[in-house]
Amino acid sequence: MSNLLSAFRLATLPPATNAFRAEVKAFLQTHMEATPPDIRARSWMGFSAAFSQKLAARGWVGVTLPAQYGGAQLDAFSRFVLVEELLAIGAPVSAHWIADRQSGPLIYKFGTEAQRQFYLPKICAGQAFFCIGMSEPNAGSDLASVGTRATRGDGGWRLNGRKIWTTNAHHCHYMIALVRSSGEPQDRQKGLSQFIIDLALPGITVRPIHDLAGDAHFSEVFFDDVLLADDALIGTEGSGWEQVNAELAFERSGPERVYSSIVLLEHWIHCLRRSPDAARHAGTVGRLATHLATLRNMSIAVTHKLVLGESPVVEAALIKDIGTEFEQSIPALIEAAIACDPDALVDPDLYRTLAYVSQVAPTYSLRGGTREILRGMIARGLGLR
Repeated sequence: MSNLLSAFRLATLPPATNAFRAEVKAFLQTHMEATPPDIRARSWMGFSAAFSQKLAARGWVGVTLPAQYGGAQLDAFSRFVLVEELLAIGAPVSAHWIADRQSGPLIYKFGTEAQRQFYLPKICAGQAFFCIGMSEPNAGSDLASVGTRATRGDGGWRLNGRKIWTTNAHHCHYMIALVRSSGEPQDRQKGLSQFIIDLALPGITVRPIHDLAGDAHFSEVFFDDVLLADDALIGTEGSGWEQVNAELAFERSGPERVYSSIVLLEHWIHCLRRSPDAARHAGTVGRLATHLATLRNMSIAVTHKLVLGESPVVEAALIKDIGTEFEQSIPALIEAAIACDPDALVDPDLYRTLAYVSQVAPTYSLRGGTREILRGMIARGLGLR
């Protein structure tokens, strides 16, 4: 227990990030169009290639990648500040999101030099959008049991299988997919590899999945005898599990695991400022603010470990689990607050934003690893399993 708790020693953002934050705020004031809160609440699920390319032109896509590949060569603290400001204002970031957060750093760390030179400049220019192929219909949360298979043959690999709940696959140029390249599903982590898949290749079918809110962020992707070149393999054959774990540390620890409902919370507080009954909700606002501050400090502590070159897998899982619970609590608490006075007039934008977040909030505990999987990881980190 003490080993895990020591990983969350208080860390602070370096003073230099204050100037960078001011730059980001000024950019957003200029380039963010006036948008109602129910649209801004989609933020990191909101797809806008045009906005992502504006960020890229400013040098803020692939911010942690080296300058030789087109990156800004900033540290993880600067990326934390950038993400925090983008989510706080509700910017539509999902076009470049996965490439910036995971795919680019993964290719830089594990890919060949040829892969780095081909993909990373495109990512940094906002010209290559990536999605992640992990989940499968018959694997549930058991990632090691994936059945999509790549079979080596003349001229490369033959890929067959399917992926599901793939964010923005119908908009993306490439997928990085975890597939079985040797052995059988019972071999678990052995024999898994990751491949970069051009989604324009013959044999690939992408079907969007519509959610309760009427959006289609997710897709199901089918691979029918897709031919991949040898250079589609990332790293060495069979090293996919190690790569995925490093990748998930980036995915689970950032502000996006705390701020998914932040536009709703901010708009509710905005409405309360104009309400004569605001004082009755001060305790709820204070509770949420306290939880947010604590989670933010934990996320900064993990960012500090990333800056040091560590891979805080268990710590990231803990933040994701607690952060998800916090994010899901926000719409429930605001619904309860509104119900306290059913005769009061409610701001229409608040109603629409609350309706959207309430509908999508259950997905927070699915994306990036289910609560059960995360708590199993945390238990192992505590020595309880």
